[in-house]
Amino acid sequence: MNYLPVFFISLLAFSLNVVAKSPNVLIIMADDCTYNDLPLYGGENAHTPNINRFAAEGLVFNRAYLAEAMCQPCRSELFTGRYPMGNGCAWNHSGSRPGIKSMVHHLGDIGYRVGITGKLHVKPESVYPFRKVGGFDLSCVRNPTQEHNLAGITNFMSADEGKGFCLVVALVEPHVPWVMGDASKYPPKKIKLPPNIADTRSTREAFGRYLAEITYMDGQVGDVLGALKKSGKAGNTLVLFTSEQGSQFPGCKWTNWDTGIHTAMIARWPGVIAAGQRTDALVQYADVLPTLLEVAGGKVTGKGLDGKSFLPVLQGKQQIHRRYVYGVHNNLPEGPAYPVRTVSDGTFRYLRNLKPKEMYIEKHLMGWTGKGTLNNPYWATWIRESTNNADTYNLVKRYMHRPAEQLYHTAEDPFEMSNLAGSAAHEDTRKRLAIELDRWMKQQGDPGAAQDTKEALAAAREGKHLYFPPGKK
Repeated sequence: MNYLPVFFISLLAFSLNVVAKSPNVLIIMADDCTYNDLPLYGGENAHTPNINRFAAEGLVFNRAYLAEAMCQPCRSELFTGRYPMGNGCAWNHSGSRPGIKSMVHHLGDIGYRVGITGKLHVKPESVYPFRKVGGFDLSCVRNPTQEHNLAGITNFMSADEGKGFCLVVALVEPHVPWVMGDASKYPPKKIKLPPNIADTRSTREAFGRYLAEITYMDGQVGDVLGALKKSGKAGNTLVLFTSEQGSQFPGCKWTNWDTGIHTAMIARWPGVIAAGQRTDALVQYADVLPTLLEVAGGKVTGKGLDGKSFLPVLQGKQQIHRRYVYGVHNNLPEGPAYPVRTVSDGTFRYLRNLKPKEMYIEKHLMGWTGKGTLNNPYWATWIRESTNNADTYNLVKRYMHRPAEQLYHTAEDPFEMSNLAGSAAHEDTRKRLAIELDRWMKQQGDPGAAQDTKEALAAAREGKHLYFPPGKK
């Protein structure tokens, strides 16, 4: 009997099994893109043929969330698998505590090359020692954005170092300034504004420029996916697309409303993820790293992570992942202190505004750039129009004056315009979510209003952390 063919067949089967368990990973991030401005989630304006095509090849998450609707905290959560309190980056323009491990360490320990191109916006270097890959603009506020070049990511993906790769392509659109793409494709009068956006001429013009940047970003997504295909590694690569937090319109970025912390998330993994599927499973950015670790064959337990793997959801084995998702907002240094906390079960959202007697102010959105020029001139038109337009007045009031508690039936009211707190019919839901928020804040060592202070922010910028989860140092 000839055992040689049997040996080679067994060896081949073993090799294929290893490959199947250890795919490459490609994460494509948009920047400040409200999830439901994408047609995939009901958006009625933007043209996104590449994202639509990609979604048809994979799994769309209907209920994916991040904990803080700011660039730096949400990216820190994504890269560390820990909530803002856990990794230390609980304010924008702060940083994670030294000693925290990110995906660079976790995946690097099991042999992956971990790189990033485009916007980094996390620190310190010791926590996020990504391999820097050229080709995409590092600055989200450059005017205009630098043209991208695919050579860097092509070389990174094609390199044969005997290891798999994890590459983050961090795009800078549609972050302000909205200057890329062809805004003429979005005539202001034809735009269908969401109900949480005031209808003024200046707003329509700004929204058109924002939509043009979404389409520009979509083109970049197509180019990145094309480069992956040309590398010959698309068949063994798990690709995740996410839209980050909401756009820089009132009620989106820098808030805990659904349009702030609800993110688009699409996953494609040929041979594992069934094409053209959607899931209502609740997932959070903190869950991504433990998922990648399990996908890569690493050990998930004992890592000190806040998230948990949703690999069974990717495989179609489960339709439920977690019961609740959580959010925080610390307003410093974007404006005066205004801490907010939230919890959602995917159907209802409960918000707690910890300083309800104060006005909410966000200096960038309301027009200040630090150079004495208007960044978002449409806000002034909201104020002017509110004198004779009740709808606009109510939107300004909604944004700047908030009650201590808010409860929304998000599944039926996706823009969260109708506050149900105080409704007897929903009191049991309010109590349940309030108790869960208290539990989570205690577990995270979150002192609430005392966190959004200049002292706590200063400590964080020095790599310190004033508050720790119980039992941790």
